[in-house]
Parts: sequence; structure tokens; C-alpha cells
Amino acid sequence: QVQLVESGGGLVQAGGSLRLFCEVSGRTFTSYAMGWFRQTPGKEREFVAHISRSGGSTVHADSVKGRFTISRDNANNTVFLRMNSLKPEDTAVYYCAAANNFLGTRAGDYDYWGQGTQVTVSS
Repeated sequence: QVQLVESGGGLVQAGGSLRLFCEVSGRTFTSYAMGWFRQTPGKEREFVAHISRSGGSTVHADSVKGRFTISRDNANNTVFLRMNSLKPEDTAVYYCAAANNFLGTRAGDYDYWGQGTQVTVSS
């Protein structure tokens, strides 16, 4: 059974940085394409970024392009989201997700989800 655990969230002032971590267990990590999503109350889960199984291909949402960077360390079964120049509108619960087959920008493309980690950016 696949387990995903996010960490690294917290409170930061606008303009600051955070790095999120997602540890994956249960199967071979390289079996999965990985993604990051975020969600605020009353809104749909929003695509942030995804990365291929090898790490050779990444896509970032326009809203975070140039500020956030997704990466993965396959030797340690971990995916990262480096967040720079944070804005108050980045405040959300951030979720790590894994896809058995194809990755994409829709939440329905992913098969497994972590519990989320809260990121709060003060105005």
C-alpha cells in the first residue's frame, strides 16, 4: 500500500521561502509520477507542479512559474517543492500526490494522496 507524508509547511512572511517534502513508501518510488496540489476552503484542489518518474520532465502552473520548483530524490524516495517569493495568495494546504500511470494537471489523474501540510503566508 502506498503512503505519502508531507512536511515542511509553516508560517512565513510575504517574500519569504519554504521547502516542502513528500516521503513515499509502499512501492518503488520510481514507479510514480509525482505532483503537488494546493487547496483552500471552498475551492477546488489546484494544480501546482508535477514531475516525471525519472525527474527529467517538469511542469509548473503559471501562477507559480519562476517562484516554485519541483524536484525529486529517487535514492531517498522524496519529492520536494521549493517555494520562493511567497505571496499571501499562496496560502493553502499543500498536498503531495502519486500517479500510477500518466501524470497531469487534474486531481483525478492521481491515485494516491498525502494528508497535506499547511502553508500560511502573512500579508
